[in-house]
Amino acid sequence: MDRAIAAGLWIMSSLSWIGLRSELDASAALLALALGTGHLAPLAVRRTRPTTAFTLVSLSCLAQLVLLDMPVPSDIGFLIATHALASYGPFPLARRAGLLVAAAAGLLGAWDWSAPTATMQGDLPTGMTLSILAVVSWLWGDVARRRREVLERLHEQNQALRRDRDQRARIAAQDERTRIAREMHDIVAHSLSVVVVQADGAAYVAQHAPQWDRDQALATLHTIAATARQALAETRHLVGVLRAPVPATTGAAQGLAAEYAPTGSLGALPELLDRIRAAGVQARLRLAPELTEPSRVSEQTSLAAYRIVQESLTNVIKHAGPGAQVEVAVDASVSWLHLAIRDTGLGAAAPTDGFGHGLIGMRERAESVGGQLVAGPRPEGGFSVTASLPRHPAPAHAAQSTDEENETG
Repeated sequence: MDRAIAAGLWIMSSLSWIGLRSELDASAALLALALGTGHLAPLAVRRTRPTTAFTLVSLSCLAQLVLLDMPVPSDIGFLIATHALASYGPFPLARRAGLLVAAAAGLLGAWDWSAPTATMQGDLPTGMTLSILAVVSWLWGDVARRRREVLERLHEQNQALRRDRDQRARIAAQDERTRIAREMHDIVAHSLSVVVVQADGAAYVAQHAPQWDRDQALATLHTIAATARQALAETRHLVGVLRAPVPATTGAAQGLAAEYAPTGSLGALPELLDRIRAAGVQARLRLAPELTEPSRVSEQTSLAAYRIVQESLTNVIKHAGPGAQVEVAVDASVSWLHLAIRDTGLGAAAPTDGFGHGLIGMRERAESVGGQLVAGPRPEGGFSVTASLPRHPAPAHAAQSTDEENETG
């Protein structure tokens, strides 16, 4: 486009001399044509090499002052080159020098054209007008350059915001995957541990008992069925959270969100202990009666406490060994909920495959509501898990826990 503009201006400038060729001699016409080429040809690179184009056009104008005492139509090229330098020039010093040249060019031209042989008599007002015109061209280009720089900065900021948004989305997706993995671990690991223990016990009895105890076998099957049914229900709740995008603007949406909320609370601990006892583990529960009331403990803390107890009991079934006893104590102070799960099992001598994430998951649950958890073997034998959870988490932890438990994937 720049080359086409430069060629078009050169053709128009050359044609303008056809009407004046009778008034000029051949040498003057040829000189004017050469100067016009010097004024307009550099405009072909005015965007890619603005400093070079302005320098060449300025040198042609300087040659015009020396060789020709009259204006030529191609002088318009100086204004275009001045605009290009201010708009596209990469060097601030060159742009400032171009402004000084533009301010002086009009005065020098008017002084040169005011000679007696000139066809147009010039004076100071004419020079000032020409200088102002050149300076306006420079200012126009400078404004265009500044606007373009602002748009580029805005574009870069938008790109940075997009990258930040994508990074936040990836972090949120990773957090959601971690939450789902933790929920599935708590649900499946606990329920399958109970099912495996019951099935192994039933198989052992069927193989080694002197006679078949129909009532004992029936109770074992009922325990397996109830445990599997409970695990299936909790898994459906979890999958419902992933599948049901719920707008939080209507009462019906809030009801649906409550329906698909994660299950488990302090009030469900007695039922959990019953399933543990049915699996053959001697378990005792000491739960303050006031803690079963929903208003006394926040939903986030209640769920976290339930999952910590559930995972602790699962570890008892898997690692404590035969004959182990476990005691679950849930107490409360003014602002805190205190959990203690202690067993009399193998403790540090318990076998493990090294691939479990139960302790990590329990610590994450405690930290998600602003609490802390300590787990390890007891000196007198067995294993102990103690946790302190705020009864009503701070807003930041409550929002984090709510996002983890109730948001869709």
